[in-house]
Amino acid sequence: MRGNVMELAVGIIIGGAFTAIVASLTGDIINPLIVLISGGGTEVSGLTIPVAGTEKGIDFGAFITAIINFLIIALVVFFLVKAVNKAMTIGKKPVEEKAAPTCPFCLEEVKEGATRCPHCAGEFEHPAA
Repeated sequence: MRGNVMELAVGIIIGGAFTAIVASLTGDIINPLIVLISGGGTEVSGLTIPVAGTEKGIDFGAFITAIINFLIIALVVFFLVKAVNKAMTIGKKPVEEKAAPTCPFCLEEVKEGATRCPHCAGEFEHPAA
C-alpha cells in the first residue's frame, strides 16, 4: 500500500503544477485570442452579460476558459495513462499456455502423464505429454 500512496501523492503534486501551467496557457494565450476574435477590449468583457443584483453577471469567457482548462488536462491525463499502460506491458512477456495433451483415438483432452484415455479407454504407448 505504501507504493500506491506515494504514487498518489506524486500524482497530486504534478497535477497541481500542471494545473498552474494550463491556467497560464488559457489566461495568457487563449483568452487574448478570444478577445481578438470577439472584438472585445482588453478583457473578455464582450462575452459577459450583466445581470442585476450580481457583481459579475454571466461570464461566458470564464466558462470557456474553464472548459478549455478541463479539455487540456483531460487530454494530457489520457495520454499519460496510455503511456504508463504501454510501459507496463513492455517488460512483460506474453504467457504461452501449453496445450493439454489429446487422445489420439477420440481427440479429447487428457491429463499429462495419463496412460489411458478417461473418455474412450484407449491405451497410450507412452504417457501423455
